[in-house]
Amino acid sequence: MSSESDGDLIFKALAHRRRREILDLLKEAPRTTGMLCETFADMDRCTVMQHLKVLEEADLVIAKKEGRERWNHLNSLPIKQIHDRWISAYAGHALSILDRLKSDLEG
Repeated sequence: MSSESDGDLIFKALAHRRRREILDLLKEAPRTTGMLCETFADMDRCTVMQHLKVLEEADLVIAKKEGRERWNHLNSLPIKQIHDRWISAYAGHALSILDRLKSDLEG
């Protein structure tokens, strides 16, 4: 087992542009690994599968086997948890500063 926390795995997975592109596609609809390989024709199948493995380890992708096909589904819950923990708290603080600035400017 890795010593990386769940948050570390998510940030690591989101750090690579290609993995974000894969997630963008899966946001639209689940896709088979073969479909993803066709979309990213400049990468070999092994590389696409390595990216999918990183996304699965971060729990951002859930893979389900149906016959010979492996369907990849987006799991957006970890991204929402990152948003709730980091982004929304900072956004709220920024909004309060802007509100205070507006009040000061209006006199």
